[in-house]
Amino acid sequence: MIDWDLVEEHTEDASGIAFDGCHKIYALMDTEQVSQMREYEYDHIITSDEQTPSEMLDTLKEWFEKSCSLRFIEAVATEHGETVFSTLVEQGATDYEECEDCDDPTCRGVCYDYEDEDEDEDEEDEDE
Repeated sequence: MIDWDLVEEHTEDASGIAFDGCHKIYALMDTEQVSQMREYEYDHIITSDEQTPSEMLDTLKEWFEKSCSLRFIEAVATEHGETVFSTLVEQGATDYEECEDCDDPTCRGVCYDYEDEDEDEDEEDEDE
């Protein structure tokens, strides 16, 4: 499960947020990182001058929802001239519980137990 409280803590102090339009999502913790993302020509950059921390959190959630399965959220900061990354949401994480039938969080509880289905078909073939 995703710890959105951790993401919210970082947006409180963030100078901005950035999204590459696919799966790389960042909380930019200082103005140096905002400038860096502009240099990288990220598709979406929003600064703390444009959105409140709460709005940035909502935007991060929207970006996360519409991004590809390789998605992640990291906080990126400049410390002693070095870029430092902190993982907020691991790559591939979901907000979905693992399915009780197949243990796959991506099926969202709509999987089919194909083994049971195959057994039912075998029994029908035997009855004929």
